[in-house]
Amino acid sequence: MSQSKHPDLIRRRLLQAGAALAASALAPSLHAQGSGRAIRIGYQKSSTLLTIIKANGVLEKQLGSGARISWHEFSSGLPLLEALNVGGVDLSADVADTVPVFAQAAGAKLTYLAQESPSPSAQAIIVRADSPIRSVAELKRKKIAVTKAAGVHYLLIATLEKAGLKFSDVDAAYLSPADGRAAFERGSVDAWVTWDPFLSGVQRQSQVRVLSDGRGIADYQRYYLASTPFADANPDVLRIVFDELQKTGLWVKQHPKDAAAFLAPLWGLDADTVELANSRRSYEVRAVKLDALGEQQRIADAFFSAGLLPKKVNTAEVAIWKPARLG
Repeated sequence: MSQSKHPDLIRRRLLQAGAALAASALAPSLHAQGSGRAIRIGYQKSSTLLTIIKANGVLEKQLGSGARISWHEFSSGLPLLEALNVGGVDLSADVADTVPVFAQAAGAKLTYLAQESPSPSAQAIIVRADSPIRSVAELKRKKIAVTKAAGVHYLLIATLEKAGLKFSDVDAAYLSPADGRAAFERGSVDAWVTWDPFLSGVQRQSQVRVLSDGRGIADYQRYYLASTPFADANPDVLRIVFDELQKTGLWVKQHPKDAAAFLAPLWGLDADTVELANSRRSYEVRAVKLDALGEQQRIADAFFSAGLLPKKVNTAEVAIWKPARLG
């Protein structure tokens, strides 16, 4: 599998994403609507807390009739942050800790809004139950489905390294979660690296075995972000979103069955599967602190060493929103 090392590669993807978003006529920009505010929020299927907030209409209530909120679903975190960087959306629901690293390498101007505390068992490398593969070391020269730039991408790199292998020792097939599962179940790949709720879904619906999860290897902290221009112009919006994320995270953990029943029809999964997925996520939303970005730097260094980033990244060179400033 060849890996490009040209610095302009990710920038070209960002520009292409911007053109596509413009062509699709997403909601108008914030400043184009006179006195009203248009707030565009990007999310994924795994964006539990903002999925609940979206369904409840709580932000519309908090921000009042002058705000027009539109919601835009993405298949994974990298295209979501590409859209955030080029002005296609203003706020990003949680993305894996790896995704901002790729965006930062591309020169994106993003502001960290919040993070969820570690959920290492919410992502895993799995094989089919009848697979002869019994250890990570046996993945050498095997074909593995993984979503590019997702948290599982780093999990795979770090797990291989722990077993004495390099990323180049395996045949990585970059696939979306849906395509990854299809390839895994038809036997087109030897293993699949995925995260919840996709992980809980395949565990409950297919015969699979966990080869390794993130415990002791990758913390898997998910981050909420905003475009820096939007963050600078709308600190009141960020404070409201932050507060609602914290409240919703507490509700999910304190009412696991109610939360699962609420999310099941939204995700198209049964409640037991959702409850399993939620049990492995912390949903503890907290402010981002610069001195707590150590794993972000390890992630950046690992991707650069594997030839997956066009340049070294200093993960301390980021904008961080601090709720205390608004207190």
